[in-house]
Amino acid sequence: MKLGVNIDHIATLRQARGTTYPSIIEAALRAEKAGADSITLHLREDRRHMQDKDLYELKPLIQTKMNLELAPTEEMIEIAMDLKPEDVCMVPERREERTTEGGLDVTSHFDIIKKASDRLANEGIRVSLFIAPDIKQIEKAVLMGVPVIEIHTGHYANFDAGRSRDKELLTIHKAIKYARKEGLIVNAGHGLHYKNVQPIASIEGIDELNIGHAIVSHALFVGWENAVHEMKSLIEEYSD
Repeated sequence: MKLGVNIDHIATLRQARGTTYPSIIEAALRAEKAGADSITLHLREDRRHMQDKDLYELKPLIQTKMNLELAPTEEMIEIAMDLKPEDVCMVPERREERTTEGGLDVTSHFDIIKKASDRLANEGIRVSLFIAPDIKQIEKAVLMGVPVIEIHTGHYANFDAGRSRDKELLTIHKAIKYARKEGLIVNAGHGLHYKNVQPIASIEGIDELNIGHAIVSHALFVGWENAVHEMKSLIEEYSD
């Protein structure tokens, strides 16, 4: 199982003071050195962390691959088509949210998302949809013809250990099993940290976990490369 390291909140620290540091380029390269299999970043419409120039500066320097998260809007699709990252993960976005609160509603917005997906695919970009562990949403993703989905684990992550979390974990299990049966590559992420990633990493069929905030937070105490390495080691241990 691979680890995609999300470096958005390195940029959040930088934007808080309007400085040129901490460097997201250094963060990306050091994350790769520590074992990251890809670098994930989200260009939000309000540019609260990543800026357009960050993407263009990073793209030629990343040694693994860039996984660019964005909303399926005209502006964002145009940027992605110009940048040509290896992967684009389409996510929902609301200005008032602190972070992405749920998965795309592929059922209600099928035509818009499919049009965006087709345009990206025509540029040789692998498209992923960030969706809830919901069979109906997965069915629409299959119908759309995307190769990858990313399962939203935020609801699981919000529960403490117990019956509710176990129920959500079972839902995730079933969704991944169904998606794999339909031929999809399955990634997962959101809200995962060092004390709750183990049950998710143990699920057979997940290709990659995308994790950011927990790694950035842990790095305050152990250092950036150590934090990435520790998460990578946890995933490898529990996915064996």
